[in-house]
Amino acid sequence: VQLQASGGGLVQAGDSLRLSCAASGRTFDNSVMGWFRQAPGKEREFVAAISWSGSRTFYADSVKGRFTISRDDAKNTVYLQMNSLKPEDTATYYCAADSARRRTYLDSHYGRRGTYDYWGQGTQVTVSS
Repeated sequence: VQLQASGGGLVQAGDSLRLSCAASGRTFDNSVMGWFRQAPGKEREFVAAISWSGSRTFYADSVKGRFTISRDDAKNTVYLQMNSLKPEDTATYYCAADSARRRTYLDSHYGRRGTYDYWGQGTQVTVSS
């Protein structure tokens, strides 16, 4: 199983980027998917998640209102649309997937790294001021 993240780059504050995470090796159309990020010297932190059905989304407070997670199950891909980027958004962004199918969690569990079994290799996002 592979999760291939792409779409990162160097942008200016206020710009937008869309990250993509394409899965291969199995389908994740009924699995929770998420995005995390890690800045140099910091812990990996939760950014956003989407339920297995796509009906619910979850966001870290720091990105709420600016970032949008979505999924296209026909393409086995999850996206992260990032608008109004700030220098503090600079990090390596990782996509993640739950191995379980059709599993619903307590809201707080969507942001836990332990919920996810598969991780992508990361894509770098750098926001200059």
